[in-house]
Amino acid sequence: MDELTRISQLHLQGFHCAQVLLIMGLEQQGKEDADLIRAMNGLSGGLGFQGKTCGALAGGACLLGLFAGRGTLEETEQRSLNVMIQQLVEWFEAGFGEEFGGIDCNTILGGDPWNRLTRCPRLINETYFMVRQLLQENGLAFQAE
Repeated sequence: MDELTRISQLHLQGFHCAQVLLIMGLEQQGKEDADLIRAMNGLSGGLGFQGKTCGALAGGACLLGLFAGRGTLEETEQRSLNVMIQQLVEWFEAGFGEEFGGIDCNTILGGDPWNRLTRCPRLINETYFMVRQLLQENGLAFQAE
C-alpha cells in the first residue's frame, strides 16, 4: 500500500492528524507503540480540541523528534533537530498559515468542523512529505533502524 493510501486509511479509521503522522513514522521503523499513539491524541484538534496549534504541525514536530530526538540515556539528540523543527514551522506558516490565515486548528477549519474532511488529510499528507524531506536533507534515514 502506498503512503498516501495508508495516510487516508488511518484518517478514515478515526485517527487524528498527529496520530496519523506518528503511526506512519513508527511503521517506517517497523514498530508499533500504542502508548505513544494514545499520547498523541492530546494534540488532536489543536491541543485537546481547543482549536490551538494544528495537530498536523505539532505531530510533524513530534515525527521529527521520533527520528532525531533522544529517547534513552545512551542516545544523543541530533544537532539538526531544532533547526528542522524551525524549518517545518516556517514552511507550514508560509504555506498553510498564509492560505488559511493562521496555523491554529480553528483558523484552518474556518469555524466549520466539516472542513476536517477535506483540509486535514491534505495537511497531514503535505506535512508528512515535508518531514521526510527535512530528514533526508539532514542525512537521517526515514526507515527501520
